[in-house]
Amino acid sequence: MRLGVLDIGSNTGHLLVVDAHGGAAPLPAFSHKAPLRLAEHLDDDGAVTRAGIDALAEFTAEALVVAEDKGCEEMLAFATSAVRDAVNSDAVLEHVRDRTGVALEVLSGEDEARLTFLAVRRWFGWSAGRLAVFDIGGGSLEIAAGKDEAPDVAWSLPLGAARLAREHFRGGPPGDEELRGIRRQIRADIARDAGHLLRPGAPDRAAATSKTFRSLARICGAPPSGDGPLVPRTLPAEGLRERLPQLSAMSREELADLPGVSSSRSHQIVPGALVAEAVMDIFDLSALEICPWALREGVILERFDRLGFIKPHIRDLTGDGTDGAEPDA
Repeated sequence: MRLGVLDIGSNTGHLLVVDAHGGAAPLPAFSHKAPLRLAEHLDDDGAVTRAGIDALAEFTAEALVVAEDKGCEEMLAFATSAVRDAVNSDAVLEHVRDRTGVALEVLSGEDEARLTFLAVRRWFGWSAGRLAVFDIGGGSLEIAAGKDEAPDVAWSLPLGAARLAREHFRGGPPGDEELRGIRRQIRADIARDAGHLLRPGAPDRAAATSKTFRSLARICGAPPSGDGPLVPRTLPAEGLRERLPQLSAMSREELADLPGVSSSRSHQIVPGALVAEAVMDIFDLSALEICPWALREGVILERFDRLGFIKPHIRDLTGDGTDGAEPDA
């Protein structure tokens, strides 16, 4: 089956075309993306601007054509915190639907955390034990933990890298005192519900997903993405703690020159690093393992789980064309 997954995130619009059959990991076949930056296309009242709405509708229309051209049988389309939290969310969705015919499903923060957790659990498997998962998106931070495929706890906080950059870093790097205040508020917001995760005990394994965590891991010495998804990557707490003062003093241009950092997201590196450091401190984690699967894969996996009729392809080894099946009585 070929499936298109349209992910309207706070930073990027991304259509991922995947091939799948039962018992196998979804195989990416094609990717189409654009830097929508919806989390930064907000006016002072918290509404998505006309420019942001038009860019979203245009990208959705493009994605629909690409999905059709690539032979997708179905397209799953969803939006996350930038659309969810916008005061004109209904108007945004209606405009996109009227212009393209695509009805975007708006995921709740809890569903974001839950589906991301499912993807990470499938990636690491049952040997991970009690698993904790953290995802810094453009608009929100998702946290989930549990010992099964569904997390015991899952919640979302408005601590995305793009949101924090827009709220606190728009005028350039903040001064030391202001930076300390931002850091203090981030930690208070995360710590408020930290007991939900910590009460059953420390996780056996802690993982992180998202572009922000991948960029920070690369800055701290993790292998480049070109080495492939199976290469282990970690973000060490001590390494990040040592780099943060240097990162805070850099200009956007200097940040963009760092390995793993794109020019379009360089202004999000410091706020993202503040959130990542806070997560590791508050949950007493010496490092986070970087997982290449995240929300999109979680959406795909849940959809495949519901399609019970998709059977794995078994090559015929019997020589009689029966694919090893028992003959009819």
